[in-house]
Formats: sequence, C-alpha cells, structure tokens
Amino acid sequence: MFVKPQLKTLNAYVPGKTTAAIKKEHGLGHVIKLASNENPYGASPLAIKAYQNFTDFSIYPDGSVLALREKTAKFLGVEPNQLLFGAGADEVIQMVSRAILSKGDNIVLADDTFIQYRHHAVIEGAESKIVPLIGGTHDLEGMLKAIDPFTRMVWVCNPNNPTGTYVNSHALEAFLHQVPDNVLVILDEAYLEYAVAEDFPKSIPLVNKFKNLLILRTFSKAYGLAAFRIGYGVGAGELIAGFETARLPFNTTAPSQEAAMAALADQGFVAQCAAKNREAMALLEGFLNKKGIAYYPSQANFLFIPLNNSREIAAFLESIGIIVRPFPTGLRISIGTKEEISELIGGLGQWFGKAVEGVIK
Repeated sequence: MFVKPQLKTLNAYVPGKTTAAIKKEHGLGHVIKLASNENPYGASPLAIKAYQNFTDFSIYPDGSVLALREKTAKFLGVEPNQLLFGAGADEVIQMVSRAILSKGDNIVLADDTFIQYRHHAVIEGAESKIVPLIGGTHDLEGMLKAIDPFTRMVWVCNPNNPTGTYVNSHALEAFLHQVPDNVLVILDEAYLEYAVAEDFPKSIPLVNKFKNLLILRTFSKAYGLAAFRIGYGVGAGELIAGFETARLPFNTTAPSQEAAMAALADQGFVAQCAAKNREAMALLEGFLNKKGIAYYPSQANFLFIPLNNSREIAAFLESIGIIVRPFPTGLRISIGTKEEISELIGGLGQWFGKAVEGVIK
C-alpha cells in the first residue's frame, strides 16, 4: 500500500535457479548452468590474488574509485572524469534513469532486449516506446521514427541481450548523427569483449563526438567478476557530472575495486576466454546447422534460438541437469566450456531427435 502505483505493474527480478536447487529438485548429482551468461573460465588469477590479499574490511571503500578510475581511463583513452562507476552496469542503469526520467517522459527501446531498461523507466513514471527487432537486430530507423518531443533516452544493447546480434559501426554512427542532441543514447556494451565482427563499433572515441552518448560496460562478463558487482558508464565529463549526484555514496566495494584493477591488467586472460568462447560456440552452431535449426548469429557469449516452445525445452533440459534461459520468443543458451556444450548438444539431440556424439575436437 505504500509503494508507487506503477510498481504494482512490475515483477521483481527473479534470477535463474541455482545448480544446488536443481540438484535437489530433480535428485541429480551433476548440473551445468548455461543460463546467466557467466564466464565459465572464472576470473583472472591476478584478480583472485588481489581479492585474497585484501584485508581492510573495516574501512569504507574509496567513494571516488580513484585508483580504478585512473587505470580504466588510461586503458580506454578517456579522462577520469568521463567515468561513472556502479554496482554492476545494472546500478548505472538505475542511476541514469533516476537522474533523467520523470512522469510524462518516454524512452525508446527494442521489444526483445534487456528488461531492466523498461523496468526503471516504469519506476520513474516514464512510458516506453517499443520498437520490434528485425531479424533479432535493433531497427535503428524505426527507433528514430519513434522519438518524439517527450523522448529522453534511447537504449541500444550491442551486442543485444538476449539475441546476441549487433549494430555495425556505420549504422551506429549514422544513427547517432540523427538523434536529437537533447535525447540521451545509451549504448550497453556488456558483452563487447566477446565481439569478433570486423565492423563492430569502436565506440569509445564517439563519446567526445556525441555529447549525448553514454556507453555502459561491466566487469561481470568476460572479466569473470559477476559476484563483485562492478560496472561503469563512459561519456562526456559534463554528462557524467550530472549523474554523479544520483549515485549512492560508497556504492562499489573496496574488494571489487581491487579485483577489477587486477582483472583489467590481465587482458591476456580476457582474450583467452573470448577465443574459447568462439570455439565452444562453433560446436553448438555446428549441431544446429546439422539439424536445420535456425539461430541468430551471435557476437556475445550466448546464442539465441527463436522458438515458440522454449519453456518446454528448458524444462526438459533442466530435468537432465542442464539449465538454460527460456524467453517468450526463444531459448538463450550461455556458451560454456566445450565439455559443457557437448553435454548440452546431447540433451538437445534427445529433444530434437538423434543426439550428435563425438563433437569435442
């Protein structure tokens, strides 16, 4: 009775079931999780060591994130004041929405994209103008047409979650040139490190060219620090300064800052994880191609199969110890190790017909 009326139209975020819960529910001894786009290879040994060496538990973290700010700025080639840190990119989404949106405003976003964009718009009393994806990809032209005098923000997830598709460099820059200066474009690049397309946007230089652009990145995915909850936004200094006032004090922990600095320094580990991701994805793509099952080519660490019975398939896979993520429009499968994907292929083979064996090279 005390919450805003619009919150009653939303559901709290429900994370996927844990491996322990599935083991107990189905009486299984072995379960693999391919549902949350986590890094199956963990975190850099340098990040693990940095966390293990941390001892200042009674001291507040550096609220200005000075050391990580400077190292990240140097890595990206931006100024330190162009960075906004949060407890994962999720908190940055919340901060930006809280700072910008009010009743009567609207946001423009795709119909099948990260749900938290719309979630926070609703909380702030803003409307959402939904533009359908085309072939699993953002319809930038349609999004431009949807912008009206009340539009405050446009969300572009690239690569897109859950479809894994991407907007190329030429299309993105042409889009940015056409968005009105008073409309913020938020480019969510949570899965950037996995992208291999030659025409994938090199977005960081664009923040100095387009003052209404904010880029989101995270240490949760390729860096393997999901448990630490640390991400950031990159934009023009003046833009970031406005958002800082909506940030909670000490919103990122000291251990997470230490682990993130160490992880950032180990780009070799990130590259290895990205390479292994492509190898394991190729196994899954090979199976789907053999079976004639359509999927969206992915630039992320997951693959999306458009289906109308995704919940049935997910329930079957769960019963044999494989957790994937069903959506109303299809099935999203996180790319695990080669061994995990081989096990998944066996499960999909049971569902679709004949299992494919001997797929690990």
